[in-house]
Amino acid sequence: MFTCAAPPQPCLVRTFLTVRPAAHPRLVLAALASCGVLVSVMQTIVVPLLPELPSLTNSRPADVSWLLTITLLTGAVFTPLLGRAGDMYGKRRVLIVALASMVLGSLLCAISSLLPVLIAGRAFQGAAVAVVPLGISILRDELPPDRVIPSIAIMSSTLGVGAAFGIPAATLVVQYANWHTMFWICLALGLLDILLVLLIVPESKLRTSGRFDVPGALGLSAFLVCLLLAVSKGSAWGWGSAATLGLFAGAVVIVPLWILFELRTSAPLVDLRVSARPAVLFTNLAALLIGFAFYANSLTTAQLVQEPTSTGYGLGASIVVSGLCLLPGGIAMVLLSPVSARISKARGPRFTLAIAAALMAAGYVVRLFTSENLIAIVAGATVVAAGTAVAYSALPALIMHAVPVTETAAANGLNTLMRTIGQAVCSAIVATVLANVVATHAGRTAPTLGAYLIIFVIAGAAALVAVGLTLLIPARRAVPARHPELAEAGRAT
Repeated sequence: MFTCAAPPQPCLVRTFLTVRPAAHPRLVLAALASCGVLVSVMQTIVVPLLPELPSLTNSRPADVSWLLTITLLTGAVFTPLLGRAGDMYGKRRVLIVALASMVLGSLLCAISSLLPVLIAGRAFQGAAVAVVPLGISILRDELPPDRVIPSIAIMSSTLGVGAAFGIPAATLVVQYANWHTMFWICLALGLLDILLVLLIVPESKLRTSGRFDVPGALGLSAFLVCLLLAVSKGSAWGWGSAATLGLFAGAVVIVPLWILFELRTSAPLVDLRVSARPAVLFTNLAALLIGFAFYANSLTTAQLVQEPTSTGYGLGASIVVSGLCLLPGGIAMVLLSPVSARISKARGPRFTLAIAAALMAAGYVVRLFTSENLIAIVAGATVVAAGTAVAYSALPALIMHAVPVTETAAANGLNTLMRTIGQAVCSAIVATVLANVVATHAGRTAPTLGAYLIIFVIAGAAALVAVGLTLLIPARRAVPARHPELAEAGRAT
């Protein structure tokens, strides 16, 4: 622990962590949004590299897949934990801890080609996903009321924007530079983001009292590890294998015990009574399905256009072209985030979320009938990305309508967790369908066009169910007087 040598000269590190810089709304938003985009990019940068990593690390393909799985696990576990810690000990302080974790993980991945070291680095990177809900909560606490809705819309959309830009950026690095370069870039940008947060972002005065719920944190972590590990690895291990069934059984046993404990403790990690409110419950369930629909778009687009022409539908595109197919979607997400905020202000975030989910479903209808034409594939993927941007921008406003101001980081962390679970389930379903609905062409086994169409139907159906869940969200919620712009949006729903 750092100590100060003398009272008149306070410790520099402690001063940086506790001082409240003057809040300049645009600068605060820019600093926090850059953190969100970087963390989201970090999640996807290894995807284009996966086919090459077995040879680069002298490992089996099944082992290399842990570079995605471990990030998913640590992100899911640490997002609600760090969100709660932010509410209790200071959001800015915990945000810096999350960014430092990403920097450390990037360093490990940059300096080594050993798979265990890379997995450890990716684990540290995954923990940084909590940056986005923490940033949303800081914006609610610190910005003028008229800037809150537009700012949280932009901050929330960084989860999708970064993912949409991450794969194209990574393909260019993989094609034209040493693969460690992308981790060095993440490290440098992470250090820059830490500096920006220290200099620009104020520490919130709003805190939650009580002790941190350690048993609740351990129980939630155990449940998430069992559930997500089974979902992520079930396709590779076999859905009927002892390991998969054992993990599912563990999750089933843990969750009721955890719920019982959380309901009885005075300061729970997750306030289940608040989470059970229809406004929170249906928003979180919709977030899960929207996360599913969004991830299906990202996972299938690049692979679809890379399928060889011998399949009868594949375009045989290069890894760079396949990555660039997602770029228009990323641009659409950047442009539509502010639009989403204006729609929410005029008609309410519930209306915005319903329209967004319907737009995602429409995008998958386009993809069903245009999966053999590059321009049409890009158009369909862009429509889905546009719907994702609008949806991700509306979700935090709905959550903040229904929770106390002292629980915003934890509540947004839980909402982000639901999106992560949706992505995990999507990854498992996509892997299962593409591995089993196959045909052999010119001596090469590859997924059939029907496999991709099945995925598009499932993802489109998920988006439609999200529309239905959104309509179940109550139309009116009470909002703290400190944020009249949220009350105005709530009345509009």
